Amino acid sequence: MTTTPMRIVHCVRSPIGGIFRHIRDLATCQAEAGHDVGLVCDSSTGSAFDNQLLEQLRPKLALGLARFPMQRQLTLQDLSATHALYRHIRDLNADILHGHGAKGGAYVRLIGTFLKLRGQNVKRVYCPHGGSLHYDPNRFEGRVYHAIERGLGQFTDGLVFVSDYEAAAYESKVGHPKAKSRIVYNGLTPEEFQPVEASPDAGDFLYIGMLRDLKGPDLFIEALYNIRLKTGEAPRAHIVGEGPDEDRYRNMVAKLGLERAVTFHGALPAREAFQLARNVVIPSRAEAMPYIVLETVAAERPLIATRVGGIAEIFGRYSHRLVEPGHIGKLTTAMEDALADPAKMAEQAKELRGCLAETFSVDLMSDRITTLYQDLKGIAPAESSTPVAADNSSAVSRAQTIYARSSNR
Repeated sequence: MTTTPMRIVHCVRSPIGGIFRHIRDLATCQAEAGHDVGLVCDSSTGSAFDNQLLEQLRPKLALGLARFPMQRQLTLQDLSATHALYRHIRDLNADILHGHGAKGGAYVRLIGTFLKLRGQNVKRVYCPHGGSLHYDPNRFEGRVYHAIERGLGQFTDGLVFVSDYEAAAYESKVGHPKAKSRIVYNGLTPEEFQPVEASPDAGDFLYIGMLRDLKGPDLFIEALYNIRLKTGEAPRAHIVGEGPDEDRYRNMVAKLGLERAVTFHGALPAREAFQLARNVVIPSRAEAMPYIVLETVAAERPLIATRVGGIAEIFGRYSHRLVEPGHIGKLTTAMEDALADPAKMAEQAKELRGCLAETFSVDLMSDRITTLYQDLKGIAPAESSTPVAADNSSAVSRAQTIYARSSNR
């Protein structure tokens, strides 16, 4: 198979969590396919665990790994950051600038526009990964961010959505995409579809994810406390991850008297963490297409998750098993049911794993995105054994039903 090499630069503010997993996999596949790839990200974000993953990626980046200070919120420092990024990206002579998340997307579209004005034939691609789409359109902050997204839409050549839900949220909150758009699910490697067994001394429940309220660790802790109130004994639980609210959750565990039942581990590889407990709980308040849910299902681990973002698309015909987000009573009940019938949880995990490999493949994800780049650049795609669907304007329309059902709760 032959391919026309492209120079591709990915930009993300925070190189952590699922968004960085997506970039790592995509950049690796693109580099292995013969493209020159670079990455630009924030210099102040990331733990030792995250930085180790960055360093593992560095040798694959022919266009280098560059880190600059980037603020999460809109600040005056964004002006100096944009100028610094512009000077770096200008000299890379990129064919594709691919921004991930709200900040990364803003940087590449502004910088890409400046470069086009200077005569560079660069294409600007944006993937929200939730980001600004999580904001409530009826609140002031949401109106501001969605208005910015509408403005930046004028400077966008291609849009990648990681779920039908995300595409529908964009159309509902920002507007119909003017750029060529494509829905591309996150993907896993074949090795990740090997089942993982819990260790003999495993606990009852595992929370794994960022330690911030958006992901719901506080709900997880409160559900453990509720079970203790009913039974007199709290389930044994493990919390794996890092984040800005970690100290608050540790204090919450102490205040509720759960220190003997709950263990904090920091960041761990997902498949290592799965061995810690018999059930995984993902109590998110908002998501796009969370890798941790895909990884849990592929590993055939019993899972309790909420009906947010693209999780219903992962569960498919089993989506009725999902828990209402933010509803502590229903989360507590689901966890109680898991304790009462572990055999049923194991059987459901086996059913759910069924056809995941065909839909959520890292090779399919890379192929779908790279062929979008080629389409934008007018390059004939290389012959491939992976089917490439048409652009997703019709899929965006179909997704309105998914978004409406999820939002109307």
